[in-house]
Amino acid sequence: MEIRNYIDGKWRPNDSLQSIPVINPANSEQLATVPLSTDVQVREAVNAAKKAQRFWAQTPAPKRAEFLYEIGYKLKEKKESLAQILTKEMGKVIEEARGEVQEAIDMAFYMAGEGRRLFGETTPSELADKFAMSVRAPIGVVGLITPWNFPIAIATWKSFPAIVTGNTVVWKPATETPLMAYEMAKIFEEVGLPKGVANVVFGAGSTVGTAMIEHPDVKVISFTGSTETGRKVAELGGRHLKKVSLEMGGKNAVIVMEDADLLLAVEGIIWSAFGTAGQRCTACSRVIVHKDVKRKLESLLVEAISKLTIGDGLDSANKIGPVINGAALEKIAQYVEIGKQEGATLLVGGNSLTTPPYDEGFYFEPTVFTNVTKEMAIAQEEIFGPVLSIIEVESLEEAIEVNNSVKFGLSSSIFSQDINKIFQAQRDLDTGIVYVNAGTTGAEIHLPFGGTKGTGNGHRDSGQAALDVYTEWKSIYVDYSGKLQRAQIDT
Repeated sequence: MEIRNYIDGKWRPNDSLQSIPVINPANSEQLATVPLSTDVQVREAVNAAKKAQRFWAQTPAPKRAEFLYEIGYKLKEKKESLAQILTKEMGKVIEEARGEVQEAIDMAFYMAGEGRRLFGETTPSELADKFAMSVRAPIGVVGLITPWNFPIAIATWKSFPAIVTGNTVVWKPATETPLMAYEMAKIFEEVGLPKGVANVVFGAGSTVGTAMIEHPDVKVISFTGSTETGRKVAELGGRHLKKVSLEMGGKNAVIVMEDADLLLAVEGIIWSAFGTAGQRCTACSRVIVHKDVKRKLESLLVEAISKLTIGDGLDSANKIGPVINGAALEKIAQYVEIGKQEGATLLVGGNSLTTPPYDEGFYFEPTVFTNVTKEMAIAQEEIFGPVLSIIEVESLEEAIEVNNSVKFGLSSSIFSQDINKIFQAQRDLDTGIVYVNAGTTGAEIHLPFGGTKGTGNGHRDSGQAALDVYTEWKSIYVDYSGKLQRAQIDT
């Protein structure tokens, strides 16, 4: 199968482009080939988007929203087939893939509803016979750079609010997971989305991503990925005076207090740490536990991990799938060795799975270190795999301090039955998302998604906050006094 770019409502041939294989991480089967586009294809896509944006911005927002409703119905109709494709190209188990497609469905209908809102404000003027209001205005062509771990959900977090607010889109998906973008482009075509409104250009970030950021007609860049790459995006975008929205890494923690429901805490930790094989920006990679319940929690965790099944995500009996590729496998193994060298105690796991039936894929055991200190690399750096560090504390205040000691600030969680501790924690935890008596994953699409510190730059995906990324505020003054009024001078 040959994947093609979707530009100006047409599927473009790949004759002059190099391509690379798309590999199923569960078994190394080649699923397709994806083109490595150049700045030429980026320019074509931006030109098409710029041309389309002129009429798209003038299309009434409720009419723009009708396309999102149709996209949502198509996603709903194809949910199972899309989930199967997602599992094949990314590796996550099928129940998670279905959940991700559902997230795209939810985002389509939610953002379609914004087509009849997109509220501004009216406010009293300080002068007589004068009317004042603010409205949202589209910005223009938006460039989207999305990651491989959520190949459809994150793309819809970005593209749907951009589209409903009157912008047009050029989207660069990850080369590891292009199939979901290809399927999404087919849905754009099927619902009759006007040509040029949504364009998909496949290729490497160093070429396609850079060309998008540097193109003068791309006014907004929305990026999700590593902090290292995000910093480069911000630097280059700043040089070109782009509006840049960044959603980057996390080093998320679950706090377990002495009064916690430990069985519930273990369930939340297992799901947060090992769901998607730990390859979520919100994945739990630290457990900060009160000393009075540390041993009991460890015992329950080891028992729960022993029951986890690992394998091809298409088998619904499996709870953990592969990691994305060999490079990820190698990185995870390196961090396990670092943890050992730092003096942490390996409680369970720690190995790549290399014997049949795992030898053709990229599998790593669920891994837990204990006796970890907050300064260790495994407690500070994002591993992006199924590796968990347990850190002992003596009080809630210490737990919050440990949680906040990392450079990231995406998601945090506390398990406690004490309402006073819960309210203190939700106030003092320095993260963009806080969960109470739940794990660190499971964000809902109608709330803002993003974090503080090294996780982002103040913008948010999802919810109404996403509209601020793709619109500018325009203040409008209507003076019907029949004379020149000079605001503060005349008051």
